[in-house]
Order: sequence, then C-alpha cells, then structure tokens
Amino acid sequence: MTMTLSIVVPVKDEAPNVGVLAREITAALVNEPHYEIIFVDDGSTDGTSLALSQLKSEIPHLRIIRHARNAGQSRALRTGVNAARGEFIATLDGDGQNDPADLPKLLAEIRDGSSDLGMIAGIRAKRRDNWTKRAASQIANRFRNWVLRDGATDTGCGLKAFRRAAFLNLPYFDHMHRYLITLMLREGYRVGYVQVSHRPRLHGHSKYGVWDRALVGITDLLGVRWLQHRFRGGAFKTEEL
Repeated sequence: MTMTLSIVVPVKDEAPNVGVLAREITAALVNEPHYEIIFVDDGSTDGTSLALSQLKSEIPHLRIIRHARNAGQSRALRTGVNAARGEFIATLDGDGQNDPADLPKLLAEIRDGSSDLGMIAGIRAKRRDNWTKRAASQIANRFRNWVLRDGATDTGCGLKAFRRAAFLNLPYFDHMHRYLITLMLREGYRVGYVQVSHRPRLHGHSKYGVWDRALVGITDLLGVRWLQHRFRGGAFKTEEL
C-alpha cells in the first residue's frame, strides 16, 4: 500500500472537539484510497489523548502522537509532518472551526499543480470569530504584508495543503506556522489560494489572546524579514552526476 496523503492536526486541550473532527475528516476523505490522519496532542491536560484513543477501533486511519509537554503549534505541526508517510500533507486546526469538507478542494489544487507549486492556502470567506479578534487580525495582516510583501491576506487559516518535501525544506522556528506562505515563497515555491468556510467554536476556548500574539508576532516578523534578506534566491534544479 502506497500512502499518498497525510492529514496533520495539532491539538491542545480539545477533548470535546477531536471526536467530531476526526469523524468529519474521515467523511470528507471517503474517496481517498490510501491516507492517514495524524493528531498531534501537544501536551494536553484535559483528556484529549484518551478521547482520541477511544476512536482507534472506529477509525483505522487514525494515528496519535503525544508530546510529553506543551511545545507549541509549530512544533506539533513539525512532529506530525516528520511522522507523516504521505507525499502530500493537509492541515487544519483542532478546534473544529475549519470545515474538513473543504479538504478535497485544496487537495485537488495541489495535486493538479506543477512541482513548483509548494502549497495551497485556505482563505476564510467569512470569519466566525468575535469582532475584536477579526479587527486585530485585519490590522496584523496588513502590517505583516507591509513588512514582508508576500501578498498573504489570511495567514491564520489552519486549512493548508502542501508537499511534504517542500515543508521539510523550510527553516524551523517556533511560530513558523504563521509564516508558511512567506517561507514557501522564500524557498522558491509558488503558493495558491482557495476560499474556504469558517465555523464558530462550539467547545473550549482559543489558546491565543490578542495582545500576547501581537507582542510575540513583532519579534517573529522581524526574524522572518531577516530570513528573507539572508537567502540567495529560490528553488533551482539539481542533478546527480
């Protein structure tokens, strides 16, 4: 059996959400012959891993990886991609706000693209967050676009599909998941966009506050801008002699 697709879902304290989400992912991929679903539990303390373990007999495609302590979303994402066996990776947030029904759209785009298409990023057509979070996100996106000039308009959407090899070429740092578009472009890959839906959170609460994200984001932004300047061009062809 050749594994072609891996779905990676980082989660932290999402026990009430993971069961519904895992079943929705399975339903969305009914036409996929060979795939795996990897949930990476980033040090949850609310029984998230137990809730996932109870689904193993129901969902044979499910794999569960647990961090012994909370290491952050970017580390959880990297753990999942490193463990993945698929050529193509699709990611979504573990809070249930991304709709797994959108996965086939992103996967069709990345598979139909040429080898220099590194990633398809989702753009939320209508945010289902409160006005404070939406306003803060708009300001942050405009500022980061002014600094990085990567054309990204919705870097916070967790729905993405990319080539595993392309991701593994990117430099790793904490919070790098917010800059995947910039880093893909820096590496010489093209990035495409697909409009996706967005749902209100039904259980739990967001792990990020407006101001703590803003303070960390400024440091990250300057670091990514430095990375843009410390690179001598994009992807190029190589051959073994």
